[in-house]
Amino acid sequence: MDTQTIASQGLLQLHTQYVPKGVSVQNKVVITRAKGARMWDEEGNEYLDFAGGIGVLNVGNAHPEIVEVVTQQAQKLFHTCVHVTLNEPYLRLVEQLCRIAPITGEKKSLLLNSGAEAVENAIKVAKSYTGRSAVIAFESAFHGRTTLGLSLTSKVHPYKAKFGPFVPEVYRLPFPNLYRKPEGESAEAFIDESIATLKRAFTTYVDANDVAAMIIEPVQGEGGFVVAPPRFMQALRDICTEHGIVFIVDEIQTGFARTGKLFATEHYEGLDPDIITMAKSMGAGLPISAVVGRSDILDSTEVGGLGGTYGGNPLAAAAALKVIEIMERDNLPLRAQHIGERSFDVLRRLQETVPFIGDVRGLGAMVGVEFVRDRASKEPYPELVAKISQKCFEKRLITVKAGVYSNVIRLLGPLVMTDEELNAGLDRLESAITEAVAEFC
Repeated sequence: MDTQTIASQGLLQLHTQYVPKGVSVQNKVVITRAKGARMWDEEGNEYLDFAGGIGVLNVGNAHPEIVEVVTQQAQKLFHTCVHVTLNEPYLRLVEQLCRIAPITGEKKSLLLNSGAEAVENAIKVAKSYTGRSAVIAFESAFHGRTTLGLSLTSKVHPYKAKFGPFVPEVYRLPFPNLYRKPEGESAEAFIDESIATLKRAFTTYVDANDVAAMIIEPVQGEGGFVVAPPRFMQALRDICTEHGIVFIVDEIQTGFARTGKLFATEHYEGLDPDIITMAKSMGAGLPISAVVGRSDILDSTEVGGLGGTYGGNPLAAAAALKVIEIMERDNLPLRAQHIGERSFDVLRRLQETVPFIGDVRGLGAMVGVEFVRDRASKEPYPELVAKISQKCFEKRLITVKAGVYSNVIRLLGPLVMTDEELNAGLDRLESAITEAVAEFC
């Protein structure tokens, strides 16, 4: 056994010995360096990255321009805490976020550290603005792992089990997953039914005048890359306007070019949310998030009611500024469209011959493949997905699962990957699916 292999086993043993079992690891490998869409472990083995740190690396790993600006910033200023003294990267970044956010009118922005923090603060300002306490969320949603985030999240195992009680006054309503609509029912009728259920909830669940916010992902991330129908999204906007409810669009996973637009909101003409939450690829791997919204809403709390010690850290803010520049200059939304089109072509062709592929869906380069035991019952097939994931790893392709039943493979590779890397990764994925299916048949 060579020295590198011994070192690898030693590092994995540290994980077993010192990291709580609740911290899951899908691909048991220790990555020591990465560049773009390629990663290397401590033994020098090369992997293709189709997970992107769960949607964090849209501009790739260790992008040279990001490395440069972070290095320069580190030589000048690590931290001040914005509550003590201001720093330039924070101020420049909120200016840019307000410029690019697809929200009309005057806007303001708050910087934080994680997606869960962004969601928490969006709900806080909505409650402060409206003076109300209730929140509406949707089935199969994922909004974080904090107590409020879990209250909004709609997946029991492993996220919610044994972690209650949760925050009260959270009401969960159906999300129109068109793949799982009743047999024989039209898409339009199914959407109509979902809208009617929401309106009826103001009679059966909660008074509309008690609802502070409604929060939704335009494409559900952990929920399995289910795309919200445009008519449903517009109905939510109209209902929120009618009842004075703050409409929050969670773009933590969909934002920053992933769906073929800078923000998924832009796919829905005239949607105009009140607040958008952002994180993940915003910082290219550094921890940063944001709440961007109408000035009157974000200004509704008292002084000192928002923030945190590390929010808008100068290093992460500098990285985010460069991310925005790269995405606009290199037109990464267009690149996402190309990656998505190529991925859909391969996976839908494979769907024709693999009966366990129930659905291939997504938006731009946010592509999900749902596996079922048979297409008639649409019963989830998580065991097959686990085997496919294992096969991908053996072929040195890093993937990540999704779905309420863990029966979806989701593609979130860096948007800067080359066509050669894209095609190689798709070839490995196709081979993994074919081999796994053969073993299960």
